[in-house]
Amino acid sequence: MSDRLTQATATAVPGISDSARQVLRNTYMLLSMTLFFSAAMTALAVSVDAAPMHWLLTLGGMIGLLFALQAMRNSIWALPLVFAFTGFMGWSLGPMISYYLQTAAGASVVGNALFGTATVFLSLSAYVLTTKKDFSFLGGFLFTGLIVALLASIALIFFQAPVMSLALSAMLVMLAAGYILYDTSRIIHGGETNYIMATVSLYVDIYMLFTNLLAIMGVFSGDE
Repeated sequence: MSDRLTQATATAVPGISDSARQVLRNTYMLLSMTLFFSAAMTALAVSVDAAPMHWLLTLGGMIGLLFALQAMRNSIWALPLVFAFTGFMGWSLGPMISYYLQTAAGASVVGNALFGTATVFLSLSAYVLTTKKDFSFLGGFLFTGLIVALLASIALIFFQAPVMSLALSAMLVMLAAGYILYDTSRIIHGGETNYIMATVSLYVDIYMLFTNLLAIMGVFSGDE
């Protein structure tokens, strides 16, 4: 998403304050850079055939970097930490992408998941920017959904249930879509004034949406 597109979109929507417009513009600029960097790290991990990280290491790294970002959100370390976080997440995605690319329909599955993610994100973002609806009421529901999803994920570690795994991925796709509405709404209504944290929130939404669309499309392609 380019700065020109972001600026044009924000300017075209009346009712957004100058401060919110600035946060929105900075957020989309940084988001585009972090997505590019994350994709580059994923490509690097694929090219060197990086081994999958243990889920505890992935979870620990993600949570640790998120806590660091929250603590340093207003310091000079915030920007480097954003790239450290998105780079780490991109690298951890590499083995999953490698797995799909080794299957018969792998390239198609990955491409469709990317297209679906971009379509959903751009459509939902445009909807919020156009209507200026306040989706803050979704906060409690979305948080509860994440807790349920986390418990289900833990259960799947001990009990292999393909149907439950598919249902969980579908649930996470819906939660990611809801969070895109919620986080974008918070920016334009002044609920989030720090573009660093706004970028991180939207990046996590996109990451969750892409990985779970990838899992769903992988199942229906017959590769799992």
